[in-house]
Amino acid sequence: MIEQTIQTKLHQHLSPKHLDVINESYMHNVAPGAESHFKVIVVSELFEGLRLLARHRMVNQALADELAHHIHALAIHTYTPDEWSEQQRAPHSPMCLGGKK
Repeated sequence: MIEQTIQTKLHQHLSPKHLDVINESYMHNVAPGAESHFKVIVVSELFEGLRLLARHRMVNQALADELAHHIHALAIHTYTPDEWSEQQRAPHSPMCLGGKK
């Protein structure tokens, strides 16, 4: 449910050319089926000429309610279409260490 909400809101606010919303909750110490940790990969023309911080602010603004009430962690990877055509992938997320090293 939260995953679908994230997809819908990012489509509405950022008109992405490519969007991946990945539930990474299973990589953390949460209940089975949890929707609390996500990674988003957003490719949008709206990011042209913007620095990384401004891009992340756009994603955070689109998901403000979810971040305040439902999402514990959000990894954000933003690209312009040209950047994405060169890269075609975002970094992998590490497994959670559960506060232990």
